[in-house]
Amino acid sequence: MADSRPDTLVRAARPAAEGAAFSPLYRQIKALLVQSLDRGEWKPGELIPSEIDLAARFQVSQGTVRKAVDELAAEHMLLRRQGKGTFVATHHEARVRYRFLRLAPDEGTEAGRAESRILECRRLRAPAEIARALDVRAGEAIITIRRMLFMNQAPTVVDDIWLPGASFRGLTLELLSASKAPLYGLFESEFGVSMVRADEKLRAVAATPEIAGLLQVEAGTPLLQVDRVSYTYGDRPMEVRRGVYLTDHYHYRNSLN
Repeated sequence: MADSRPDTLVRAARPAAEGAAFSPLYRQIKALLVQSLDRGEWKPGELIPSEIDLAARFQVSQGTVRKAVDELAAEHMLLRRQGKGTFVATHHEARVRYRFLRLAPDEGTEAGRAESRILECRRLRAPAEIARALDVRAGEAIITIRRMLFMNQAPTVVDDIWLPGASFRGLTLELLSASKAPLYGLFESEFGVSMVRADEKLRAVAATPEIAGLLQVEAGTPLLQVDRVSYTYGDRPMEVRRGVYLTDHYHYRNSLN
């Protein structure tokens, strides 16, 4: 049930207004909306309250709410649908499904059909480097996944993925193999984990014999390695991923503003 009392907002706003580090009111509303998303008040794919209702809930103007919602939409946490309202973004949504995959064909505008194949899923103790990235203790239980991505039936990407075991209890090879949902969509529906942003580092590498065998190329073939840390609400790391991309017919595309 919506809390119509403005106490939380007032307490948050007063120190900001009085202190040196001023936070605009719409940013405070944005933070409260993210807290509601994080608590699961509105699930992925669900309609959130109207701007009028949110303005009444937080005791602010509709314009302030609109600015907060606009920023969350720009960050792909919310999706606006003309004439229908604003919805919580979900990786089941077609235009969000491959938001973190920036692989584009060298010719034409369509990347073609992408198919995922899970090769491995097992539990292990977190190595120190992975533990630091996931903000867990070294030796804590994590889950590792290896999967391949095929573009137009050709092996194109090998992903090694590490997840915190505590957040993904029950994730098995059988569950992954049986699921028809995109991987991040499965994380949403089965484990309540929404990936909302990611940081990446790119470098050129040579194919190891193992990776070369999977991608059906010669060992030493130039590949693009993409190291990613994905975060849920509140900037909590939930995934470490290392992907190696075969780029003979594809390139990594990004837009900079």
